[in-house]
Amino acid sequence: MLGDQFRVDGRVAIVTGAGRGIGAASAIALAEAGADVVVAARTAGQLQATAEAIEAVGRRARVVAADLADLDQAPRLVAEARDGLGRLDIIVSNVGGAVPRPFLQTSADDIEQAVHFNVSTAHALLRSAVPVMLEGGGGAAITMSSVAGVAAGRGLLSYGTAKGALIHYTRLAAQDLAPRIRVNAIAAGIIETDATRVIADDPELRAQIEAMTPLRRLGTVQDVAAAVVYLASAAGAYLTGTILEVAGGLESPATGQPLPDL
Repeated sequence: MLGDQFRVDGRVAIVTGAGRGIGAASAIALAEAGADVVVAARTAGQLQATAEAIEAVGRRARVVAADLADLDQAPRLVAEARDGLGRLDIIVSNVGGAVPRPFLQTSADDIEQAVHFNVSTAHALLRSAVPVMLEGGGGAAITMSSVAGVAAGRGLLSYGTAKGALIHYTRLAAQDLAPRIRVNAIAAGIIETDATRVIADDPELRAQIEAMTPLRRLGTVQDVAAAVVYLASAAGAYLTGTILEVAGGLESPATGQPLPDL
């Protein structure tokens, strides 16, 4: 049946940034679809809540508390999947972000840090994971980008540059790793999380963003998690190098927040 194509029974996933928001929702959704999950983030307490939700649906969870900006931490996650759960099939690279700043307040170091945090972390994890994924026949990797990586918005120079680089990284990695490992990206719109609380909790600003969005609402973490399951499962088996926009039709990543000129 078609619905069975969205199952990932018996698979093992790693989800980074899994303590809250999109990462936590994605980890739990994969568990609900049948996967065991290694969850990773800096805060152990938040990860424990995610692990408990995974175990509540009958799947196994492994917790790795680590600052994944330290690229040497990536092999720890892979080892936890292989040694603790027996294999590795799915990678969700959800570490990333950058603070919006006007142009003249954005340094070269800001851009370098954004690329490191958004792109280098994804590469370190996937590079460590590939040999283990190939042992099991292959798998699926998903990177978490943004509409800021495909469309321009004021104040998003470092963030948009990094997310654009992550999108092209995804396309290049998909070519290098085909046909046994599929690599796709999600370009998220404005999703209601702690990171966007300033928008969600401001009625006027929220109304502006909703008016800019054809579907007339902010996205939810479940919207993104559903896309993760699709790309990780057999339902997405003929997709690689694809950028799946989960943005409600939003064409500009501008948040409506006022920024000074330059």
